[in-house]
Amino acid sequence: MKRGLLVLLGCTLASFCSAEQLTIERIFSDPELNGTSPRALEYSPDGSRVTFLQGREDDYNRYDLWEYNIADGKTRILVNSDSLHKGKEVLSDEEKARRERQRIYGSGIMEYTWSEDGKSLLFPLAGDVYYYDLNKKSTRRLTNTKAFETDVRVSPQGRYVSFIRDQNIYLVDLKTGKERQLTTDGKGPIKNGMAEFVAQEEMDRMTGYWWSPDERHIAYLQVDESPVDEVTRSEIYADRIDMVQQRYPAAGRPNVKIKLGVLDVDSGKTHWINLGEDQDIYIPRVKWARDNLLSYQWQNRSQKKLQLRVVNTNNGKGRMLVEERSKTWLNLNDDLRFLKDSDRFIWASERDGFKHLYLYDLNGKLLRQLTSGNWPVDELEAVDEKAGKVYFTGRVDTPLERQLYEVPLTGKGKPQKISRRAGMHSVEFAKDASGYIDKFSNITTPSQVSLHTPSGKQVTWLEHNEVKSGHPLYPYMKDWITPEFGSIKAPEGHTLYYRLYKPANFNPKKKYPVLVYLYGGPHAQMVTNSWAPAFVEYMAQQGYVVFTLDNRGSANRGKKFEDAIYHRMGSVEVDDQVTGVKFLRSLPYVDAGHIGVYGHSYGGYMTLNSMFKAGDYFQAGVAGAPVTDWRLYDTYYTERYMGNPNTDPKAYEKSSVFPYVDGLKGSLLIYHGMADDNVLFTNTTKLIKVLQDNDQQFELMTYPGKKHSMRGKNTRIHQYTLIKNFFDRHLKGAAQ
Repeated sequence: MKRGLLVLLGCTLASFCSAEQLTIERIFSDPELNGTSPRALEYSPDGSRVTFLQGREDDYNRYDLWEYNIADGKTRILVNSDSLHKGKEVLSDEEKARRERQRIYGSGIMEYTWSEDGKSLLFPLAGDVYYYDLNKKSTRRLTNTKAFETDVRVSPQGRYVSFIRDQNIYLVDLKTGKERQLTTDGKGPIKNGMAEFVAQEEMDRMTGYWWSPDERHIAYLQVDESPVDEVTRSEIYADRIDMVQQRYPAAGRPNVKIKLGVLDVDSGKTHWINLGEDQDIYIPRVKWARDNLLSYQWQNRSQKKLQLRVVNTNNGKGRMLVEERSKTWLNLNDDLRFLKDSDRFIWASERDGFKHLYLYDLNGKLLRQLTSGNWPVDELEAVDEKAGKVYFTGRVDTPLERQLYEVPLTGKGKPQKISRRAGMHSVEFAKDASGYIDKFSNITTPSQVSLHTPSGKQVTWLEHNEVKSGHPLYPYMKDWITPEFGSIKAPEGHTLYYRLYKPANFNPKKKYPVLVYLYGGPHAQMVTNSWAPAFVEYMAQQGYVVFTLDNRGSANRGKKFEDAIYHRMGSVEVDDQVTGVKFLRSLPYVDAGHIGVYGHSYGGYMTLNSMFKAGDYFQAGVAGAPVTDWRLYDTYYTERYMGNPNTDPKAYEKSSVFPYVDGLKGSLLIYHGMADDNVLFTNTTKLIKVLQDNDQQFELMTYPGKKHSMRGKNTRIHQYTLIKNFFDRHLKGAAQ
């Protein structure tokens, strides 16, 4: 099959194979069917093209930059990564960790940055920096050092290229070609312009410096990691053991010290901003409002208070614009938008129980609420100031779908839906809001990408991916299993949504084993009208009822639904999953004695809690890379939900899995990557020791050299074969 722009974007192998043909190896190995999805889809700043990173047909892990040219309607490769660098790419330890935080994997062009005028591109590749001129179609290599350059970007007016090298900020003047080192004290525990561990892993902030619009200043964070415990962590590989020294801020332990400065590019001098007396804080967001007005978000350690502050960089005077408070915690977002044509800005808040948009002036006065209702805004997508329109994605009609809407900037009028198909829409607007890219899927439609006007009218397909004759899915449609969606009323009165697959060749008179596939943690939602993961379809093809339920604590149901887990992780989530199993037991085709549970990460934690606390409901469980004791996890994530273990020790004791291990009745399999630097392998080794001391039998699989994401084709084949075989042994038989 000839590859189109997006190569069957999002299609799972389970959709392409009949029941008797489907294998796990095909899911991960068939290069024609599996393809590779593009990354980093976006408009160029001038709106002339849509660009994206695409893996090659012969090597899906090596990426090049492609474009869809809006003027001629053609798709073509824009920059071949081989034209920049060939051969092996050796990454620094810092870059390896950064990519793990970003969840990006592969080689070639992994990141790119546009200049503001849309005439040039910047690529960090193999530790150096490459500048590409679109008009001249020429490449300049800006650095050629043994040191590793990272976090590379073009300054707003295109004169400079900046980057981080050896924990300091550098720039190259594109007119003269000269390089300058802007900070010099970055070394050891001091890092300039870099995001600390919890910022990368938990705040979704991957940078630590920001150019002013006029290029005169760079705001940056200086991080001092010296207070953070330096732990020795072993990374166990097949042929060696690396002892890694890592600054890891475990819950209740010290965080980094942080300073916010404004650097004058001409003089090289830094003015440090007064952040207040409390030094045990977070700075999760920094953004320039205009040339001489810098905004930053200040958050206290408990994450119950968040302030939006601004500083006039001409005189150093600062003031607070907005303060948010919560009795539990405050979620971060990226929806702050300063309007260019006025002294106003848009701010997102969950103060009324659901995330909504508010319009303020630069004196901190609330002008009006732009959205309201018992539904959440997902993201502020764009603002067209001339037309007076605000575009956002949200869940106005149902929490199971993400749709695109518009509301007037005046705040008068209800949201008007722009997207037109039931399902999940992820959109990317042009800089001037003149159009948007729509990446769409639903439970019966593999991902499609199209180009639209702001009113929602489709301009063209970027990837139609229509299932018709010639499409790889078409011959197998007779075997395709479409899940059912539904809701359950919990005893406490709240509604729980679920997705249920009936097994292949379903016979309502038979009894079938069940796989409960879950995650269960905050900031995640499993039950949506979107294209499904390969594994759940595969297990349904193997004769399982596959059931997923979003318990309390999960996303997109409002703050009250999330707040139920505050100081209670691992409790109400299990209660809700048990409610789901009770519903399953009421179905005549479910074998109530053969119900298994599987999840990874927080899902692994949920599996353990389900097996230990609800052993009468779950007969077998697979826990992947599980958290077992929240004291082992990082400060920012854990303390947000659990408080500080120094002041809330009982909450941590109750949320640990260890007080409940005696409740294990069924069969348990645990797997973990032995180089995991997120959910540390110690979580599993501690559990191994307790189970062994208790003479409780279990199964264990460890993966040498693997991180939390368990990447690699052969690893995935082994992992999912392991899981499938485990459930076949323990859930099938009497159930058939």
